[in-house]
Amino acid sequence: MRKNEKGFTYPLTLVVLILFLSFFSFRVDQLLIERMLFRETAAILQEEYYFHSSFKKIEKLMQSGGAVPAKGSFPYAKGRMEFQADSPIGTVQKINFTLKLHTGEIVGGRGFFDITLKRMIKWTEIN
Repeated sequence: MRKNEKGFTYPLTLVVLILFLSFFSFRVDQLLIERMLFRETAAILQEEYYFHSSFKKIEKLMQSGGAVPAKGSFPYAKGRMEFQADSPIGTVQKINFTLKLHTGEIVGGRGFFDITLKRMIKWTEIN
């Protein structure tokens, strides 16, 4: 047998290496994107939970017959929900909520509560 390789091994190795590196970089990028989405989703769900808990606490205050204080706050594990109630207009009372997280993020929202039904009827988020 004659030695007639003419450089077959090097190009084959180079192609396999390039395929491996491109596949590996694709998977690393996908992992980083999934981690980022997980963190953002967890933060959004936590904000929604804090807002929902605050609404329920205000509704319980209204249902127990007590008036909603003009200002107040609810402490949470990773933040603080502050609220400010406006005077009722007819049967609707507007309450502004401000969530201040320990990360420095501030999220606002506005809830409209029906005094006769003693529950929230409308919610808007303030950016």
